[in-house]
Amino acid sequence: MKKYHILLAVAVSTIAGGCNDFLDRTPYDEVGNKAVFSTPSLAESVVTGAYSNLRADYNSTTAVNFDALSSVLDPGDIALHQRYEYLLGNIQSDNALFSNRWKRLYEGINRANDVINNMGGVPEMTDELKACRIAECKFIRAYSYYLLNACWRGVPIYLENLADAEYTKPRSTEEQVWQQCIDDLTDCIDCESLPDKYAAGSSDWGRVTKGAAYALRGKVYMWLKKWSDAEADLRKVGELGYKLYEGNYADLFTLANEHCDEMVFSITMTELSGMGNVLSSVYGTRATAGYGHSQFYLNPTFIDSYEWADGRPFKWDDVIEGYSTMSPKSRSVFFLRDNMSAEEAANMQAYGSDMSQYLESGNEARIAAAYAGRDPRLAATAITPSAQYVGGSTGSAVTYTMRFPYRSMNAPAFDILTEQPSNYRYLIRKFVTVGTEYANPTFNPVDIPVIRYAGVLIDLAECLNEQNKTDDAIPVLNQVRNRAGVAPLNQPGNDNVKVTGKDDMRRRIINEQHWELAGEGVLYFDELRRGTWRSDKFFTGNGMNEIWGEVILPYQWRDNYGLWAVPRAEIDKNGNLTQNPGWF
Repeated sequence: MKKYHILLAVAVSTIAGGCNDFLDRTPYDEVGNKAVFSTPSLAESVVTGAYSNLRADYNSTTAVNFDALSSVLDPGDIALHQRYEYLLGNIQSDNALFSNRWKRLYEGINRANDVINNMGGVPEMTDELKACRIAECKFIRAYSYYLLNACWRGVPIYLENLADAEYTKPRSTEEQVWQQCIDDLTDCIDCESLPDKYAAGSSDWGRVTKGAAYALRGKVYMWLKKWSDAEADLRKVGELGYKLYEGNYADLFTLANEHCDEMVFSITMTELSGMGNVLSSVYGTRATAGYGHSQFYLNPTFIDSYEWADGRPFKWDDVIEGYSTMSPKSRSVFFLRDNMSAEEAANMQAYGSDMSQYLESGNEARIAAAYAGRDPRLAATAITPSAQYVGGSTGSAVTYTMRFPYRSMNAPAFDILTEQPSNYRYLIRKFVTVGTEYANPTFNPVDIPVIRYAGVLIDLAECLNEQNKTDDAIPVLNQVRNRAGVAPLNQPGNDNVKVTGKDDMRRRIINEQHWELAGEGVLYFDELRRGTWRSDKFFTGNGMNEIWGEVILPYQWRDNYGLWAVPRAEIDKNGNLTQNPGWF
């Protein structure tokens, strides 16, 4: 699939002609739409176009990161927040977030429909290959409808491409859209030509498999609370040969392991402009090769949720006595660098730091103790105070340290510089380039996992727990915890990991999912499904916050936030569409 994507730019430019500015419902011009199914090579280019639409969430620095809507990440600054007005309580139905997402997902459906409805007539192509490509595009169509339905809960269903004026269907119900997803995914699973999985290094790696179809259908059943059906599908994924990567968690998100058996479905990336993933750029800092833009940070409450490796809940007062009773500004003193200058100390005193508790030569070591010995996924995901990071923005590998106040990226300080150096926030390590490991600093070649087997196990644990099979859910979740290097649940003699019932296990499952999948762009949709988005994102005191809890910009909840607004432009052009409650 690496080669497959190298050919993508040529293929798409050949067939993508007359995209209109409404839904991009017709991804090919009139001539191309008829001609591309006249030969196997041209028909394959249409399949390539269907896959290419999936990369749009990861190959642009202006794409919406859905984990920044979830409780684990936060946008970086005020200007960036204008693209995330959902968090500020003032978003309207004409916001580009809604219209762009609607448009792109229907474009993906359109491209998939082209293949599904025309591939059968391609000459000189085997029936087996035709069936396989149709099944792949039914998965892509189901995935697009899955994302649409997660946000809007009921959208028009189009299974064939029409003239622009004919796109006038009303919204189907949420249940009808879920059923369409199930129907498409069942067709995938029943397709004899679709493989269970691909071996690492296969030229077809990155294409849809039965394992991916089972995993996504299991997700749909979870939305419908059909827990036993979801359980059966999720168990099937493991039976098809997918399993946890046995090495360190941090090594999962590297080029060396992008094809390991844990990756059920990934978006294939190539180290070419516009065709690689940009997470290193948007997650990284000015120290990162290519100069990252610090567009996103990890939420302080999320960071505090990581347990100690032995399963004890993290509490600041266990590390720094009296921390929780101090005001956020006063406790900023604990996060300051050693040996501050008189000017730096005076500035922090004026800010509100309790400088009476400052340690001239031990301040950094004291705060570092709050992060040592925690769940190893914390250090793999975040760059925490006093931690080091090997950057490459100078063209050479240089070791930088996260310190505040920022002084300089140059010697002797070698501090990490962000886009907002006057603020101190948790930096992201996951997916960020180390040193100069990739030739293209902006478009990295590492595939982006959409479905990982660890996530499948966490979903399976949830399905079991919701069926009152908590005792069965515990060993399933422990597979993920054991790989992470943390104490297993119900470990003998360890009361910190003793599961006290279904409700306790439910919260443990949510936490485990957040710790395991943070930064991968999938958590927001599960928070919507569970109805936990409001409580976990919009609680009092949460927002764009400093590490020590001072609110830079608070988040504001509105009662209509549980459902997305149908884009106003779509309603204007299709009078049969109805708006979700609370939107105008």
